[in-house]
Amino acid sequence: MEKTPSGTSVGVDDPYAFVDRCDHLTDDGRCRFAVERGEEDPAFADARSAEAFRCPVAGDPDTDTADGPWNWTDCPHFRCRNRDRECTRCGLTERRMAHSDERPLLEEHHLSYSDDSRAGEGDPSHEITVYLCRWCHSKVHDSWARIDDDATPDPDAIAEQEGRRAREQDELGFESAAERFE
Repeated sequence: MEKTPSGTSVGVDDPYAFVDRCDHLTDDGRCRFAVERGEEDPAFADARSAEAFRCPVAGDPDTDTADGPWNWTDCPHFRCRNRDRECTRCGLTERRMAHSDERPLLEEHHLSYSDDSRAGEGDPSHEITVYLCRWCHSKVHDSWARIDDDATPDPDAIAEQEGRRAREQDELGFESAAERFE
């Protein structure tokens, strides 16, 4: 199983199994990194420019499969950050309270860590992140729990989520002036 630099588990054998698409990939199959940030890697940007900025992994934009000549592991600028606001392991959804400093229910969890041959020390070679609730996050790092386990939300997580939901409902409730000031 993949490990963090400190030696704890990240909960997966293959981080790329959780990749849907690269964050730099546009809907029409082009590489946004090469277009917008080409000065950071001119050789890469020139190669993409020669192919009309086509992503070498995505291949044909009319299909939903990555059928290009490269794999996600081959791209030096690959990044995949999950945007779904629910725990990848147990399905708990986020409930953020506006104007509150409460700790979020969900935390970003890195599946990929530095490969010294590709990146600087401590920098992910390919940033691959998912969201895990605080409870699943600790289970993955502190034990042999895996992200793809069939898990249900922890009772404490559900209680915290429902407490936030109840406060949210109270804020949305209507109380007339006659009721407030009797």
